[in-house]
Amino acid sequence: MSNSSNTVVGLLAGTVIGATLGILFAPDKGAKTRQRISDEALAAKDKIVDTASDLTDKVSSSVAGQKESLDTQLENVVSNVSHKAEDVISTLEKKLKELKEQNKKLQKSA
Repeated sequence: MSNSSNTVVGLLAGTVIGATLGILFAPDKGAKTRQRISDEALAAKDKIVDTASDLTDKVSSSVAGQKESLDTQLENVVSNVSHKAEDVISTLEKKLKELKEQNKKLQKSA
């Protein structure tokens, strides 16, 4: 998890704990306090679900972007390797031609 997501989770947890403690120490009737705790818990759950959804979306888009970047880099590597292989083959063909010519000269002189 990144630092920003840890910070968001920490802030949400602190908010929930603070709201719960505030409600518990407020001078209200028990039924009203329980209802407020329930309402606060549901609101916190909704905030957490929204935050998790946002984080999921961010991670998904980041992964998609990284995949595209990786695909592009892979295509570049394959293209470069292909060109290098062609250069190596051309060099080897020239060297083979030179060696054949030297071999002909050596066979004629022998």
